[in-house]
Amino acid sequence: MFVRVAIVRTRGSAPREARAFMDVHADRLAGTIGGGQLEYMAIAEARRLLAAGGGALRMEVPLGPAIGQCCGGHVTLQLTVTEGEDAPAPRLPTVLIFGAGHVGRALARALALLPVSFRVIDPRAEELSLLPPGIERVLTPIPEAEIRAALPGTAYVILTHDHALDFLLAAEALERGDAVYVGMIGSATKRASFRSWLRRSVPGLSDAGLTCPIGAGFSRDKRPEVIAAFTAAELMGLFGPADPKEKNHENAAARTPA
Repeated sequence: MFVRVAIVRTRGSAPREARAFMDVHADRLAGTIGGGQLEYMAIAEARRLLAAGGGALRMEVPLGPAIGQCCGGHVTLQLTVTEGEDAPAPRLPTVLIFGAGHVGRALARALALLPVSFRVIDPRAEELSLLPPGIERVLTPIPEAEIRAALPGTAYVILTHDHALDFLLAAEALERGDAVYVGMIGSATKRASFRSWLRRSVPGLSDAGLTCPIGAGFSRDKRPEVIAAFTAAELMGLFGPADPKEKNHENAAARTPA
């Protein structure tokens, strides 16, 4: 038995978005609703429900001086006692990384710290062997098959050792029409070359949905770890809060003078 503590609504500035949740067990926690006094209060109420053996509770919490937080917003929490030991987790955003070279390995290390599901795909066993332990890897001579088998809403990051393979994979991902992100490592010149190749090879398919170069909106630093960090930020900015309306609300709140 555990208590699912879910944020059902936010107004103004809040530490997490609506639909964020944590599960409170008698002896452990899973997830977070943002930490601080808000979370401590929710944990105390959740464990009170557990001690009572059941029930539900809705909490309206102003995030101000009264509870020692300065966010200034308001959060509505729903606490529900649930039977069983584990709650089903929501599906994480999926990222397919094509290429286990320097940037691919650096991006894998960066994404390993973030709430995403990812795997690294490469036809070269020796490069895949250099990935840190625990990272999912796919050795295949036909990496484009991974794109064809992917779920809608997948993000594709293409950074192989071969420009021709990059172009093939980018075209496959763009042709699906349901990718949340298609990124290819390169430069403005490589982007122009891809556009020219696309016109000849896949008539009617536009490169408008392609991000190339990747992570370039932050810096011109070309060190693999820096490119990886900025690409990870680019991806997480796209995934954003679970509810797009919450993202818009937060952005509006951020523009409102204090």
